[in-house]
Amino acid sequence: MIGPALNGIIPVICVTLAGLACMLAEAFRQRDERMPIGGLGIIGLIGTGAAVVLLWGRRAESFGVVVADDFGLFVQLVLVGIGVLTIVFSSSVIERDGLPAGEYYALVLFALAGMMLMAVASDLLVIFLALEVFSLALYVLTGLRRHVFASTEGAFKYFVLGGFSSAFFLYGIAFTYGLVGSTHLDRVAAAIQAQALTGNPLLLVAMGLLLVGFAFKVAAVPFHMWTPDAYEGAPTIVTGFMSTAVKAAAFAAFARVFLLAFEPLRGEWTPVVWVLAVCTMILGSVVGVAQTNLKRMLAYSSIAHGGYLLVALVSGGDVGKASILFYLVVYAVTNLGAFAVIALLSTRETSMEHLDDYKGLWLSSPVMAGVLTVFLLSLGGFPPTAGFVAKWYVFSAAVRAGQYSLAIIGVLTSVVSVFFYLRIVVMMYMSEHAEGAAPPRPSRTALAALAASVAILLYLGVLPARLLDLAARSVARMF
Repeated sequence: MIGPALNGIIPVICVTLAGLACMLAEAFRQRDERMPIGGLGIIGLIGTGAAVVLLWGRRAESFGVVVADDFGLFVQLVLVGIGVLTIVFSSSVIERDGLPAGEYYALVLFALAGMMLMAVASDLLVIFLALEVFSLALYVLTGLRRHVFASTEGAFKYFVLGGFSSAFFLYGIAFTYGLVGSTHLDRVAAAIQAQALTGNPLLLVAMGLLLVGFAFKVAAVPFHMWTPDAYEGAPTIVTGFMSTAVKAAAFAAFARVFLLAFEPLRGEWTPVVWVLAVCTMILGSVVGVAQTNLKRMLAYSSIAHGGYLLVALVSGGDVGKASILFYLVVYAVTNLGAFAVIALLSTRETSMEHLDDYKGLWLSSPVMAGVLTVFLLSLGGFPPTAGFVAKWYVFSAAVRAGQYSLAIIGVLTSVVSVFFYLRIVVMMYMSEHAEGAAPPRPSRTALAALAASVAILLYLGVLPARLLDLAARSVARMF
């Protein structure tokens, strides 16, 4: 029957329809007419969230290649939240930067559709198609400011390196299919066990090629080269969207592929991911200290946080798997909020990307300075913010799995990263006010979204048990 077969992709359909509605609204909008196109996107995302909630606990399957289990639905809810916050923060930024509203919102929603499909895909080919859908949308969003050289340069680098990573990923799928005769994750795992392919060198090659594709998307070292340039060149709010939504979708698929399909080969891929995690945490933290551009600094911060998520992946177990979900929620709210503050404080003349731009911010804009402080403290893992609980949960999972050295390296790199987070706080509160015009006042809607983000981080920092329990139950119904 067609009805039940579509149940698992109803959230994806809702987001896609919202994107099409934004495109049609832009087509019928007069040249100088103001139309709330972003409102159409929010309505579509609210409907998507409702569909996800209705599917919760049902494990809906679609055409044998999509499994909307609670793990995937949890990630989809995270993506819905990221989408809503992105649209809310974008309204004033789009008008200021002169970006095409209809195209912008449509691209954001189409990227979300690909990410949501990737979160619930149970077939390697569907994961690849979903990856390409959201990647193409992000390439365009990165270079949307065509008159800015840094934007076009970042988009070009992202596109070229993304094409290479897609080729690696597709070759990995081809090798996997040639060896086991299927691209479905359950069948791949069963075939590896039944045919005793654990030591097959070609299967190791296939797994390595897939690992390269995922490592690029999560910006793991040494596949991180595109990240600083793309993050710096993209519109600031797009950078926040990329840094959070891509990680949520990519780690969902990463966990599903390696903790399900290639679980029989855990002994082979764990040392490789261990090395990736260590290199990613060290480079992201150490190189981030030397940055004076705030967007590039947060780019290396994003790389380091990808390393912490890799620690959870290596740890495995129920705690390690659940810690991935909890960390994605906290990181999404924190990082998107930090980039939103940068975007909302910027003007046509001042981009607020340099560290010196934040000297004495508490004098000219105490509310924004306070909000940014909470986000930075959460990124650094300070209590009582949710960032502290997220890192503690990840490192405790590593300790339970016997990965003591990995946990120690994670703690040490986290301590190093505290320097560049606190450096901004010191500039805001302990430096003289920089000369120039006062920063613009954000809209009430944007302030409400920032206040909600801060409230979430403080609530989860004090009372994380409910979300931790929900994450654990979501993982239990998948693996």
